[in-house]
Amino acid sequence: MPVALMNRRSVCLGIMAALFALMSVVPSLRAAEDVTVVDPESVGMSSERLQRINTFINEYIDANQIAGAVTLVARKGKVVHYDAQGWRDKENGVAMSHDTIFEMMSMTKPIVSVALMMLFEEGRFLLDDSILRWLPEYENHTVRINADGVRPVTVQESRPVTVRHVLTHTSGLTLNPRNRGLTEAQIADVTNDGKGWATLAERVAHAAVIPASFHPGDEWQYGDSTDYVAVLVEKISGQSIDVFLRDRIFEPLGMTDTYYYVPQEKVDRIAAVYRPDEDGQVELMQAPAYREPTRMFRGVAGLSSTAADYYQFAQMIANGGELNGVRLLGRMTVDNMISNHIGAGKDVYIRGGGYGFGLGFGVLTNSAASLDASSIGSYTWGGAYGTLYWADPVEDLIGILLIQIRPYNQLGIRPLFSNVVTQAVTDSFSDQKPIVMGRPTPH
Repeated sequence: MPVALMNRRSVCLGIMAALFALMSVVPSLRAAEDVTVVDPESVGMSSERLQRINTFINEYIDANQIAGAVTLVARKGKVVHYDAQGWRDKENGVAMSHDTIFEMMSMTKPIVSVALMMLFEEGRFLLDDSILRWLPEYENHTVRINADGVRPVTVQESRPVTVRHVLTHTSGLTLNPRNRGLTEAQIADVTNDGKGWATLAERVAHAAVIPASFHPGDEWQYGDSTDYVAVLVEKISGQSIDVFLRDRIFEPLGMTDTYYYVPQEKVDRIAAVYRPDEDGQVELMQAPAYREPTRMFRGVAGLSSTAADYYQFAQMIANGGELNGVRLLGRMTVDNMISNHIGAGKDVYIRGGGYGFGLGFGVLTNSAASLDASSIGSYTWGGAYGTLYWADPVEDLIGILLIQIRPYNQLGIRPLFSNVVTQAVTDSFSDQKPIVMGRPTPH
């Protein structure tokens, strides 16, 4: 054999060997929709009792109070229940399926918060750093101290807004200029003369003139704080939040059906969104449709996903930041995120009694004051269309409920879902140390 040919063959063999070696160390990530359901008894749950989830959901469907749902339950890192019931698009007779894509609304927030904490782990900032490092427009930011007064009274903020404040919804910041005592000229500047801004960063920068609702850290208020989290990710990383999430979270975790804008080829898998009519029966609010992508990627909402995809994210957090050999966060960072950072006396009203708030997650601090049948230290968040995710680190348990209806509080379906899931547990892990559990915080 000629020497040149032998050399080329050696090079080719070397490249092939290197590729095989690389494949052996890169973790094998299953497709997000390829969920394996194990025998519930193998992880201390009852098959018979898990059937109550189906009965529970079917009662809502039969009563025409929801169109359909996808539910998923996992314990010890194993899925024990995964079902699709009812209708994805009732008007067109399309049945719900496992791969249905739901608008997650505020379930976007924990994912965006994880993105910022990934940068925290790179030494880019401290939690108590002022956001002025990246948003200098908020220098000399003001607070409106008489929200109910006829004449607006504003004062200088008593302390700077920090990264911790925007992660915990204690910033008082808002992007809504109405009823804030602004002049029409200021409102025009904030809203770009009513046309809006192309990017979230532009919108946030122009919102600096809007007075905050309270001094940073004084109260808990559900609002626009996670939009500031998203902009911080962009400023610190130099990438749009859309690209960052895709490169750093979705692709590593195999979340192949999670998007800000669902591509045209997957639109037929989107669930319709409903609302209750005057009799509490579902009526169509939003039909499945393709949305032309823009450059607006919000932190408070915007992502669409499937139960299987969101489970990848949920299990990564439950594992202390790692899934299938891919580590996105350190265990101690996850513990920090699911600790209560707001102390006592601040009502996390959107989640109900008994909850504090961590870095992107509601955290159960008082089970006696909560409607949810979960252990202290459980962490959670949901979305405005009825979606819900929670994890109980004491029992190593994850529950996901995906529906599409607004409003949904009249149904009581979310707290009742936690009851129907936890009643299927037969073998307690409460005497074992959880992988992640947060940290006790002084009041």
